[in-house]
Amino acid sequence: MSASTASTTPAAPPSPPAPKPRISPVHIDKTYPMWFYVPGGLVFLILFIVPTVLSFYYAFTRWTLFDATFVGFDNFVTFFSEPGLIGSLVNTLIYAFVTSGSKVVLGMALAVVLVQHIWARGYLRSLTFFPVLVSAVGVGLTFQVLLNPTDGLVNAALGAVGIDGPRWLVDPDIALLTVAAIDVWKGIGLATLIYIAGLVAIPQEYYEAAKVDGASAWDIFRTIMLPLSFPATSTVIILSLIGGLRSFDLIWTTTQGGPGFASDVIASVIYKQYQAGFYGLSTAGNVVLFIVVTAIIYPLSRWLNSKEVVL
Repeated sequence: MSASTASTTPAAPPSPPAPKPRISPVHIDKTYPMWFYVPGGLVFLILFIVPTVLSFYYAFTRWTLFDATFVGFDNFVTFFSEPGLIGSLVNTLIYAFVTSGSKVVLGMALAVVLVQHIWARGYLRSLTFFPVLVSAVGVGLTFQVLLNPTDGLVNAALGAVGIDGPRWLVDPDIALLTVAAIDVWKGIGLATLIYIAGLVAIPQEYYEAAKVDGASAWDIFRTIMLPLSFPATSTVIILSLIGGLRSFDLIWTTTQGGPGFASDVIASVIYKQYQAGFYGLSTAGNVVLFIVVTAIIYPLSRWLNSKEVVL
């Protein structure tokens, strides 16, 4: 009886596995100690914050190397009453937008060519970037000689094929655009380099998938290269616009704002005031230029950053 009873007794259910010990996530502090920021902060303070604050202060004074007299808004009133100010502002905007747009278009076109597997690609990249390494003063003086309307090499070459060359830097109608073209020639290498970096960063799988789908070269450029290189485009636009709005050295060495006031920009007007000894007035002009550049670049930069495509 006991044996049959024992044989029909159900076996005890297996005990559940012991719960695994809960491991709390390790918190990794990704912030740097405050003293890491000290060197960069000091450089930024000394080279940017202090000069900017002093510029705003001296813009309200009539100052020399030895003393300063507070005059309120007189410098700004005088600066805005300059007869050629509106023309120089228009020239500044034309110069900035022409050079920036040209660098975007030509820089992208050269980059598309220079990322292909072509002969002497490295040499062509170096040749494209070379003008960036030359000083703006040197470039300006060189083109001043080359574009001389009577003895310049450019007009001599045009005359050899029966074309009467224009008066590049002394014609009021084209002087500003001529200097803008020189600026594009000098700065196109940097724009091309930025675009090359942007195009190389695009994953190759996109190109391979497009080729499998039978996409043409134009389709690849329009649907892959152009939208995915938008971060490079925004960088070129911002850098070119800042450089164009602040441009001075190239314009001064080629035309000195002439002929007349045809190629005067805000920076050259400020320099002429400084040459005349109106230091407070020229400082006020610098503050105005700073505000103009900031008013254009800051909202444009925010808008471009919001349109960037994340790979």
